[in-house]
Amino acid sequence: MAASVSAGRPARAARAPVAARRRHRLDRTLSPYLYIAPFFLVFAGFGLFPMLYTGYVSMTNWRVDVPGSQGQWVGLENYRKLLDDPFFLNALKNTVGIGVLSTVPQLLLALVLAHLLNYRMRGRTLFRLGVLLPNVTSVAAVTLIFVQLFGRDYGLINWTLGLFGVEHIDWQAGTLSSWTAISAIVTWRWTGYNALIFLAAMQAVPFELYEAAAIDGASRWRQFRSITVPMLRPTILFSVIVSTIGALQLFGEPMLFGQQQDPTTGGSQHQFQTLALYSYNQFWGRFKYGYGAAVSWAMFLLIVVIVGANLIAARRMKGLDA
Repeated sequence: MAASVSAGRPARAARAPVAARRRHRLDRTLSPYLYIAPFFLVFAGFGLFPMLYTGYVSMTNWRVDVPGSQGQWVGLENYRKLLDDPFFLNALKNTVGIGVLSTVPQLLLALVLAHLLNYRMRGRTLFRLGVLLPNVTSVAAVTLIFVQLFGRDYGLINWTLGLFGVEHIDWQAGTLSSWTAISAIVTWRWTGYNALIFLAAMQAVPFELYEAAAIDGASRWRQFRSITVPMLRPTILFSVIVSTIGALQLFGEPMLFGQQQDPTTGGSQHQFQTLALYSYNQFWGRFKYGYGAAVSWAMFLLIVVIVGANLIAARRMKGLDA
């Protein structure tokens, strides 16, 4: 009996390291998936499922005023209607116009501001924190303040222009004027945010390059063009993509900028109605769930196309540099 017990102990002792190694390999294999699982579960429930369900709704004729239309399948009919819808095409034009007027100056100013903040100067930490303040301010508060600044009769902008003999401008009435006003709001809010992204990337640029350029007599502008911009190309591409996506989803600023009874129309002549506003108007203004979902998916597809075009252009630029 004692001999059999003593013989079983070495066998169990030999199996123990094997089992421990198996548990270790299993832990190394499964642990990363368990750590990231909460994000993907939340994304599947609150991101992926609503997106797919919206895609299904976009192929139906679901309208509140038509009983029984919830499951009425129409296929791509809603998307075909978009191509003939003047209001959708107008919203697309407004979205692209406001996006260009806000994104281009925003990124240029952010790049220059980050370059200046990258230099050694007194209180630069305070200035770096200060440029982020517009971004943390409520979009509602910022827009309402800018509405007062761009007021037709008593706005500070028109008062300043009046000093130079310019007549008062009704910023909300015109297409280009409303685009300019909304773009100013977006630029003011997001320039500091992008400047900090550029500044973080500049920290990785060896400072010796700037010192060598200064010894060779290069001005700050030449250093900016020859050192900063080439070294920041990946970060600039990232900011362009993110800013483009934000511009195509613009909603809060144009909605709060309008003073008419229905702010989702984007002005009396829809002069600053964006795609997001138009989709919201179809959903909750006209309760055309199917058509509103089609507008939302059209926005999504437009974002995919533009981002893909940016990536292709970036790869070609990289190939030319090589």
